[in-house]
Amino acid sequence: MQAIRAGGWRSMFFALSKILGFFATPSNAIASICIIGVLLYILGRRRGGLRWLTTGVALLLLFGFAPIGNLMLLPLSERFPAWKDGGNNPAGIIVLGGAIDGPLSRARGLVEVNAAAERVIAMLDLARRFPDAKIVYSSGSGSLISPSVREAPIAGEMLRDMGVDTARVILESDSRNTAENAVFTRRLVTPKPGERWLLVTSASHMPRSIGAFRAAGFDVEAYPVDWRTSGWADATVPFDSLSDGLWRTDTAMHEWIGLVVYWLTGRSSELFPGPRSVVAR
Repeated sequence: MQAIRAGGWRSMFFALSKILGFFATPSNAIASICIIGVLLYILGRRRGGLRWLTTGVALLLLFGFAPIGNLMLLPLSERFPAWKDGGNNPAGIIVLGGAIDGPLSRARGLVEVNAAAERVIAMLDLARRFPDAKIVYSSGSGSLISPSVREAPIAGEMLRDMGVDTARVILESDSRNTAENAVFTRRLVTPKPGERWLLVTSASHMPRSIGAFRAAGFDVEAYPVDWRTSGWADATVPFDSLSDGLWRTDTAMHEWIGLVVYWLTGRSSELFPGPRSVVAR
């Protein structure tokens, strides 16, 4: 009964996070402001409609071209440094999903990656560098629209086609968000004390991911990839494309909101997880 209740709560949390997350995304919020302005104008509230439209256009230009997206993204992506080899070889490499477009891959019969493709590249590189390490790909479907297309099996097929021994590969295909990545992966691999496990995900996503794994009782080492900036110098550089600025703002806001929500609901060990001193193992 307790397991059923936990599953029901996880499903409700997942659905709410997707619905509320849609409206909390800056580009969606700006579009909503503009739509309200248009509707008010059509309905005869011309002065109010123009105010809403003016506000929406101003926000669109501000977040699209000003370096606000980078300013929001940099504290996240710079939180964990690039991983440096040292000590014992890792027992396993955990790769969080989000790099493979599941529905498109199934439709085309090919592995179609997205802007986070560095996660897949790092996975293949680490599998080569550490031939004895387990490779864990953790991702079900994070979509409310296409929940049946899960990412992990596609990653498993790709690893097999790339010549990686399937005995090394562990596929976790039930998780729908980062918190479930952590809980389900720990349950699946049952790490032993003293083992080194690397966690591969995008740099801006790493703080929330590390917090979720720590809360799940799984001590992992950050292996950040997919940096979107060259460093703090980008904090003052405006964007030359409206879509780039909005995309980075959306990405950063998603992570900041996620950090707060995860901390408040006990899904993260702390509000803004950071590196811990690593003892050589």
